[in-house]
Amino acid sequence: MNKQMIISVMAKDRPGIIAEITGAIYALKGDLADLNQSILCGYLTMILIASFEEEVTREDVLAEISHIQSGERFDVLIKEMDIPIEIAHTPPPTDTYILTAQGKNRSGLVHSISQFCYSHGINILDLATTLSDDQYTMVLQLDMRKISSIEAVAADLEVFSRDSGLRLVIQHNDIFRVTNEIALH
Repeated sequence: MNKQMIISVMAKDRPGIIAEITGAIYALKGDLADLNQSILCGYLTMILIASFEEEVTREDVLAEISHIQSGERFDVLIKEMDIPIEIAHTPPPTDTYILTAQGKNRSGLVHSISQFCYSHGINILDLATTLSDDQYTMVLQLDMRKISSIEAVAADLEVFSRDSGLRLVIQHNDIFRVTNEIALH
């Protein structure tokens, strides 16, 4: 039986990091199941899930990554899963919504939006933020399966928008995808 590990890596960005990290996994005969990577303020952040033979330990994985010849230091965290994660590439729940928020930058914006979601029983599936000039933009993918009334949430969002000074738009994930994705044929 194989074991799964969640591996998180952060390093100053440069070409080749993904090739090096996935090469370390390959060297241990690991099977990469999922990977998500982003660049934030010049730093690469990556989280991935890989399966290994039972005898491979988290120390083995850390040692293999540590032996990468690089001028940059990798900050690595490895979590060995007690119970394997089922890797399924399923679409988001049908009750998934996209919330966009824009406003003048100030401390506490992400906290206030995430607190709003928490207080309404909304799970944040994904969150991306950008600061440009003095404008802060957030895009949140929200799981609204446990919400009994989207209209009530929308009304509360209107009040929240007025109180916070943020411009908020909520729409179903399907509408967002249709209006924001470019189809390549």
